[in-house]
Order: sequence, then structure tokens, then C-alpha cells
Amino acid sequence: MINSILTEAPARRNLTAAAHLMASLFLFAIMDALIKWLSADYPVHQIVFFRSAFALIPSMLLAYYSGGLSTLRTRRPGAHFLRGLVGILSMGLIFHAYSVMKLADAAAILFAGPLFLTALAGPALGEKVGIRRWSAVAIGFAGVLVIIQPGGTAMQPAAFGALAAAGMYALAMVLVSKLGTTESSASITFYFSLFGTVTGVVLLILFGWTETTPRDFLMLATVGIIGGVAQLFMTKAFRLGEATVISPLKYSSMIWVVLFGYVIWGDLPALHVVIGVAIVIASGLYIVHREAVLAIARRRLLPIR
Repeated sequence: MINSILTEAPARRNLTAAAHLMASLFLFAIMDALIKWLSADYPVHQIVFFRSAFALIPSMLLAYYSGGLSTLRTRRPGAHFLRGLVGILSMGLIFHAYSVMKLADAAAILFAGPLFLTALAGPALGEKVGIRRWSAVAIGFAGVLVIIQPGGTAMQPAAFGALAAAGMYALAMVLVSKLGTTESSASITFYFSLFGTVTGVVLLILFGWTETTPRDFLMLATVGIIGGVAQLFMTKAFRLGEATVISPLKYSSMIWVVLFGYVIWGDLPALHVVIGVAIVIASGLYIVHREAVLAIARRRLLPIR
């Protein structure tokens, strides 16, 4: 009876985590569609400001329900600053990509994030990355090249910006991992949103503010609130569940961005994008599988091959 409870508990946690992650991915897809829609009339730096400023609302709510302002205390402001800088650069690049590319095409390139994360795991986190995972990373980047088609007539500079955003996102996740050893989820989320808000104000002073209509102001505010809530759902998902179990679900976000892109703009990804995405996803799934195998081997003290 006890063994049954012990084996079922992780399964229940993973199921709950999966539900949180799926909700997060759906909300992020809505946010991305809103950003693409709004980028036709508003500059990227203004969207970054709203994305960050209104994300402070759910961040503060998380802090309140996690124990109050004491959860926001930090002894590592420099680390938060670096995480914020990398994260905002990534945000600006991908928002620009959304403004000039098909939603699904830009989102497809972001799938390179886990490949960058694996590549960074060795030098940044001290993890040993074997030949199998390095091979998967190389194949995955080949898939990215299929999507981008460097040298092709359809290639856009924004595609390389999206690829850079994926790399910066991976670096941001490494920094979050390091911060997570001493900082609360509330403080990590709050200081990132605060940094983005301050940066957005500076950019608005330097490059100007585009007057908003009441409807657009509401949509811009919604971008921030949805983004903040989605981030909380994702944080909760990875705190509850096993990363190797729920991580593959992140690729399901392609369903939503393709759906929104088609319904709103009539866009469908080209064949080369579909092929490239398939290669990148297959590589990412193999990396997740390999990490699961290695984790089991470590727990059982088996030799790692």
C-alpha cells in the first residue's frame, strides 16, 4: 500500500505539472500573437515596456502569497542584473522577429533554445555533455539552418535575430538555474520584470512613445499580464514535475502558434520550415531522453556509457 502511494505521488505531480505547462504554453502563444498584432503600430521598445511593467502585477501577487516582501530580499543584485540584461535582449530580438516574420517561423527558430542550453551546460554548469548529446545538438542546428535557409532568397536578417534570441534565452535559463540555488521564484520573476520596466522607460525616453488608443492600451497591458501569469505557470510546472518528463510538452506550442498564425493572418509555415522543425524537435527529444537515461544511471550508480 505504501509503495503504491509512493509510486503514484510522482505521477500525480507530473500530471499537475503537465497541466500547468500546457496552460503556460497556451498563454504564451496568445501573448506572441498579440505582440505580432501590436507591432504593426507600436515600436518594439514600447511593447517591451508593457510586457515588463504589467508583468509586475502577477509577480507581486506571487511574492505576497509566498511570504510577503521578505521573499524579494536578495544578496545577488549583480546576478539579477545580468539575468535581466540577457533576458531583455532576447525579448527585444524575438519581438522584432515576430513583427517581420510569420509567427510560426519565428517560434520554430526559438526551438533551438534547448540545443543552446545543452551546449552551455558544460562550460556554464559544469555538466559533462557526451558525444551522443553533442551529436544531437549538431543535428538540431542543422535543422535550424534548414528553417533559416542562409543564402536563400527568403532568408531574413530577423531570422538570425531570433536565433540569437534563442541563444540568449538559454543563457538566461542557465543564470536562473544559478540564481535558484539562493533566490526565491518570486524574487527571480520580480527583478526580471523590474529590470525590463526600467529599461523600457529609458528606451521610451530615448526613442519616444507612440500614442495608444484605449483598445490598444488594454491589449498592451494584457501582453504583460498574460506573460507574467504564463511565467508563473511555467515556474510552477518545473518546480512540481520532473523536467525530463514534462519538457517534451514544450514543443506542443507549435500547434498554437500555427493555429493563431493561420486564423489571424492566413499564414502557414513553408515545407522547409516543417522539415527543419521536425529535425530540431527530434534532436531535442533525444536530448531529453538521454538526460533521463543518465539520471537513472546516476541514481542506480550504473556506469554511464
